[in-house]
Amino acid sequence: MSENTPAPGPKIIAIANQKGGVGKTTTAINLGSAMAALGQKILIIDIDPQGNASTGLGIDTEKRELSTYDLLLEGRALGDITVTTEVENLSIAPATQDLSSADIELVGNENRVVLLRRALRTDAVRDSGFDYILIDCPPSLNLLTVNAMVASDSVLVPLQSEFFALEGLSQLMLSIREVRQMANPTLRVEGVVLTMYDSRNNLSKQVEDDARENLGDLVFDTIIPRNVRVSEAPSFALPVLHYDPTSRGALAYKELAAELLRRQDLLAVTTGETA
Repeated sequence: MSENTPAPGPKIIAIANQKGGVGKTTTAINLGSAMAALGQKILIIDIDPQGNASTGLGIDTEKRELSTYDLLLEGRALGDITVTTEVENLSIAPATQDLSSADIELVGNENRVVLLRRALRTDAVRDSGFDYILIDCPPSLNLLTVNAMVASDSVLVPLQSEFFALEGLSQLMLSIREVRQMANPTLRVEGVVLTMYDSRNNLSKQVEDDARENLGDLVFDTIIPRNVRVSEAPSFALPVLHYDPTSRGALAYKELAAELLRRQDLLAVTTGETA
C-alpha cells in the first residue's frame, strides 16, 4: 500500500490551530468523550508538550511511563503507550514535556514529517477497534503539527469567537494546502467549529457571520458557547459531559459529536466508502 493511499481502520482527525487559547484541547477532550458516549471507540493522541489533554482526562504525570515522545522518537508501538481513561470507550496516548525538544531532535531526521503517519499505519492500529483517532496538536505550526496533518484524514479547526480569529485561520489553511502538496494529498478540512461563543456579545456574532460568509458549509452548525462548566471540568480531570452533563457546554459538545458523525456518514456515502 502506498503511503498516500487512505488506510483502513480508524478515521484520524487532527484538531489544530496555531493560535493558543482557542479551545483546541477542550474540544479534543469533550468531543472525544461525546463521541464515545454515542458508542464510538475513541483514542486521543496528545502531541502537545503541555500535556493538557492527558491531565484533563486524569492521567497524572507520574503515570506516564511512556508517551507520544516514545511513539515518535523511540519507535515504540501505539499500543505500548495507550492508556484507558475513566470515560467508557475513550483512551489516550499521553504526552510529556519530553516533546518540547522534539522539533530540534526531528530536524536532522529525513523522515521527520512522516513519523506519526508510519506509527499509525500499522496492522495493530488498523485492528485496534478504534473508530476514530483525534490528535490534539500544539498551538503552533511546528513539526509536531505537520506530523499530525500528514498522518490524518482531515483537520478540525476550533475558531475562537473573538477579534483577529479569522486572521490566523488563513495561515492554517495555507499550511494544510502545503501538506497536501508535500505529503498527504487526500488531507481535507473536516470543518471549523466556533468556540467560546457569547451570544450577548456582538463581536461573537460578527465572527460567526464572517466565518460563514468566507467558509460556507465548512463551518459546523453547532456552536460551542462560553460556559463556566467547560472551564471548570479539567480541574476535576473530567470531560464536561461527566462533570455536568446538563450544562450548555456539555449539550453543545454532544450536538457537535452528532453533527460530525452525520458528516462522516454523508462523506462515506458520497465517496462510496464502507464501514
